[in-house]
Amino acid sequence: MDIKQFFRATNPTKTLNIQKEEDRQYYIDFSEVRGEEMVAKLKNQIIFPDPNEPSCTLFSGHIGCGKSTELLCLKDDLERDNFFVIYFESDQDLEVTDVDIADTRETL
Repeated sequence: MDIKQFFRATNPTKTLNIQKEEDRQYYIDFSEVRGEEMVAKLKNQIIFPDPNEPSCTLFSGHIGCGKSTELLCLKDDLERDNFFVIYFESDQDLEVTDVDIADTRETL
């Protein structure tokens, strides 16, 4: 076993981008144990009421549990349905030493 490759594959701080073949092989769909498909549920909350009206959903969880990966899956799914998605990771745009955990969130 290549320990460096194993660490890269299991690093909880790395966001998987399922559009990339290399990342797709590590993606695990946990919808069965969660009891629901999060991406489908989030997508329905965005498009079902009125796709022209803004919506807001809080999507939270522990560090490394897959929030960013699921949001990227949602982004990909919405783009395939011709939605224009703006996605950014807050730690890339904020000085993380100057904010509290309650101040940060991933925005979709």
